[in-house]
This record gives sequence, structure tokens and C-alpha cells, in this order.
Amino acid sequence: MSKTVRLGIIGLGQQGGAYAKFITDGMVPNMEIGAICDTDPAKKDVASATYPDVPFYDGYIAMLESGDVDAVVTCVPHFLHPEMGIETLKRNIHALVEKPAGVYTKQVKELNEFAASKPELSFAIMFNQRNNPLYRKLKEIVENGEIGSIRRTNWIITNWWRPQGYYNSSEWRATWGGEGGGVLVNQAPHQLDLWQWICGVPKSVYSKVAYGFRRDIAVEDEVTAVVDYGNGATGVFVTATHDIVGTDRFEILGDQGKIVVENSKTATVTRLVKPERELSDAMDMDDVRKLFMGELNPEQYYSTEVIEFESVWGGQHAGVLENFAANILDGTPLLAPGSDGINGVRLANAIHLSSWTGTEVGLDFDEDEFLAELNKRIADEGKFPERS
Repeated sequence: MSKTVRLGIIGLGQQGGAYAKFITDGMVPNMEIGAICDTDPAKKDVASATYPDVPFYDGYIAMLESGDVDAVVTCVPHFLHPEMGIETLKRNIHALVEKPAGVYTKQVKELNEFAASKPELSFAIMFNQRNNPLYRKLKEIVENGEIGSIRRTNWIITNWWRPQGYYNSSEWRATWGGEGGGVLVNQAPHQLDLWQWICGVPKSVYSKVAYGFRRDIAVEDEVTAVVDYGNGATGVFVTATHDIVGTDRFEILGDQGKIVVENSKTATVTRLVKPERELSDAMDMDDVRKLFMGELNPEQYYSTEVIEFESVWGGQHAGVLENFAANILDGTPLLAPGSDGINGVRLANAIHLSSWTGTEVGLDFDEDEFLAELNKRIADEGKFPERS
């Protein structure tokens, strides 16, 4: 097999353009651009000027059938990822889908089931934050039991500020029929994935969601969700696009320690010498007084470590592309298997459905009920066809 993978880029917008640049800049040594596809005629001029030796197609099926590509990445509106992923795999071409994997679980499940029927092909999703060394280390700490069993999690991720002009920049943006939602499907899928990748998939969720709260849009621009892990542990997720200052703070409390992440760059890890309940049972009120008054050395009870990694811009995305190519070339395990994409979509769907129904929703919710509710909103917009 060749030492490089010929990648077809479907959609030469912001993301597709970035991936093309990463490849031509040598950041993905085991990959080359095989072809570029975009339905916008203006992008043909951009492609020919920037990548003159790369074939250009105005239809992705023609590109898939050209023989120019070994794999593709889908940099297109969210609704199209499952369809394009299936059509790619049908032609025995490897598929890397952008996040989110789709808009509703029913369509993502179809993609996953088809991909499972083609185990010889590589199927991945662009969860580039899984390539962040900080989050990879935190997952390792949690899985190794270094902070014990998880008791509570919370993530405030409000540094997704977007002005009104951003929403006005495209007809499909921030619409139910074009984008499928707001901050949950556009900005926050990485956190929804990481939250579950590190802490586990919850059993149910109750949410309060604001639609067009601080922006002139139909979809959500502020979310507060409370999840139940089913074993007494709970979690809270808060996100918004109208906080110009913004916060990114992720906490994981275990029964033998705690992790606090600030700005996705620095993590403070506290490890208790014994489970918290054992410490509690062994202390009398004089011990408590001495601890609070600073008369006892806290190291008798816990140790603290600060973890920080430098992350080069583009390095995480390029690393996913390189890992995807390595999986194709020599079977290197995927950082982000495509089948994992359904987890974030399912949680986003459950958060929406809870807000629409005013009830707590299990993660095993009725997919047809969700799609019917989504289609009501698409029909009310009157801009795009309903989904099936």
C-alpha cells in the first residue's frame, strides 16, 4: 500500500480549507490531497489558484467515483454527514465525518450500522479534542481510579460567543432545517463528547433551554442541563453563545479526589489519601477545627498536582487526520472511532427533547418522538424540507 492516503475534501469552507492547508504545510505527513469538491462555483477558482494540481469536482458522488481518492472528510452542513458517510463507504472509500455525526440519532444510527457492515474500512469522526494531551491524561486518571468513583461532574463552557452577524452570514446557519439546532450542534459537540468520553454516558437528563434568548435566531443560544448517571452521581452542563467574556471550567468530583480544568489548558488534580468517607469517619471535631484553622498539614489528607500542556493551533486536527491515515495504512487504533459520534448526538437530542416536553428524558428516548418534534420546528420555519 502507498505510504500516503489521498484525501478527498468535501466542502472547501473554513474547515475544509484548514485541512487542506494542514496537509500542504506538511502537518499530516501520511496524507495528500487527492481531490476537492464543492457545489459553490466560486470555490473552484479558489481551489485552482491555491491547489492547481488537485482535481476539483462540483458533486461529491463524481469525486467518489473518480478514482482520485482513498478517503474523504465531510466538511458540510450537519444533516449531510450521515448520507455522505454512507455513500462514501458504499464505494469502499474510507470516511472521516466532521462533528457532529448528524443531527438526530435515527440518521446517525443508519450510518453506524452501515459502517459496521464494512469493518475493513476506516470510519472516524473529527473529535479533535480527544487528541488534546490534557484530556487524554484526565481520561487516564479517571479510568485508573485515581480519584475514585465519580460523584458529580459539571462543565461551564460559555466561551462560544457569537455576534448576530455570525448568524446572519448564512441562510442555513442557526436554523432547525439547515443546521438542526444552535450551540448544542454547532459549538458544543466537542464538550458533549469529552464529558461522556471521560465521565461516562448518563442515564437521563432534565434541561432548561433558551431559544433565541439573546440573538435573533430560532434555535438555542443558552443551555442548562442536569444529568443523572443512575448510581447517585449527577452532572451539570451549561453553555451559551452570548457571554462575551466566557468561562471554560470543568470539574470532576470523585470519592477519592477531584479534577478542576480551567480553559482546557490547566488541570488541578487532587488525590485523597483515602476515600472521603473514610477520612470523614476518622475525624473528630477537634481535627476539623485544626484543619480549617490551618493547624494540620493538608498533605495528611490529600496531594495536589497541576497538569498543563501546550497545544499548537491546528495540531489536534492535524493529529486526527494523521491518525485516520495511519489506521488506513497500518491499522493504528483510531483516536475517535466514527461509531462514537452517536453519543453526543443522543445527549443533544435528549437535552432538546427535555426542554420541549418539560420532563426528564432518558437517554433511551423514543427517536421517532424526537424527529416528530424536530420536524414541527422545521415546518414552522418553512425554509427547508422535513427530515425522515
